[in-house]
Amino acid sequence: MKKIAASMSALAVAMIAGVALAQPTPQPRAYYVGNEGVGLPVAPQENGESAFAPASDNVRVFGGLYSVESCTYDAQRGVIVAPSRGVGQNVRGNDAWITLINHDGSVHTPRWIGIQNPGAQRDTMTPPLVLNEPFGSAIHNGQLYLADRDGGEADPANPGQNTPSVAVIRVFDLATGQPVRSIPVPGSEWLNDIAVTADGTIYATNTIPNGQVTNEAGAVWRIGRNGQTAIFVEGAPVNRPNGVEIDGDGNIVVVNMGNPDVITFAPNGSVVRTQQAAQAGSDGLVIMPDGVKFVSSVTQGGVSMIPPDGPARLIAENIPSAASMCYDSGANQLVIPINSHNGLAFVSLDGIWSPQR
Repeated sequence: MKKIAASMSALAVAMIAGVALAQPTPQPRAYYVGNEGVGLPVAPQENGESAFAPASDNVRVFGGLYSVESCTYDAQRGVIVAPSRGVGQNVRGNDAWITLINHDGSVHTPRWIGIQNPGAQRDTMTPPLVLNEPFGSAIHNGQLYLADRDGGEADPANPGQNTPSVAVIRVFDLATGQPVRSIPVPGSEWLNDIAVTADGTIYATNTIPNGQVTNEAGAVWRIGRNGQTAIFVEGAPVNRPNGVEIDGDGNIVVVNMGNPDVITFAPNGSVVRTQQAAQAGSDGLVIMPDGVKFVSSVTQGGVSMIPPDGPARLIAENIPSAASMCYDSGANQLVIPINSHNGLAFVSLDGIWSPQR
């Protein structure tokens, strides 16, 4: 009986090994994104035999989000672009994806960029998809910019340690989802929020010191159109800089986590003005055309409204982990990622701020 059992076990192992060996090698495939909308099939078919069919009108879907740190509004589609970071790099690399969300919080497209599984499905596309842990996001001139990073994965040669991490700005074509370019930021292991000027210059925050940033207060980086990188400001007056935006005059506005300061810098690095949010711990920043600023506090949960001339006041409170928010102009509302709860909060500005005034 023991011999029979052993033989059967060996046969089972051989069969399993045979099945594993028999798996077809993934074939190269042109780059593609998920079909837009909820329906079937979820991914486009190469042979064209299955046309996309949307779900019936009585179906609404919520979710599609995991560890969302930022969002941005795609006015062309009329949807909120929400990057999910997926699991951490040290668990599994290249796990992030992009969800498109409707004004009411329902899902427009569960997975647009990143419909493919990590591994061969992403690696064998032309070009391959790499999207690890996107934090800040911005849309400029028809392109989606994401603050991502490479490395930081479990190092098989050194158990308990991760491979070196380097910040990367990834750029995707907003119409097709096609990767456009990746811009490494040597000297920075990670970046938080990003903003893009009219001429394509990128500003990004180092909320915590790492790499070339040694000041405990953190720093702001500038990435030129040619890919050259440099520290824009390090240390005071920034104090753990988090959110960053460009105002109507082309100035760079930074909010601090370490204090309530909202600092406006000229492109030459000089301070134009300093305002205060109603709470410290700032993360998200939205600047309206009339100069009104909205700031979310990731530590205290409030949303401050700061007029051009006057003190800040709270318009919303007690939002858990209120991260890097965006303005949904199609519904006149702020959209605030709650990364600890894998969701989005919506704050209507009706009766608070109007784009017509």
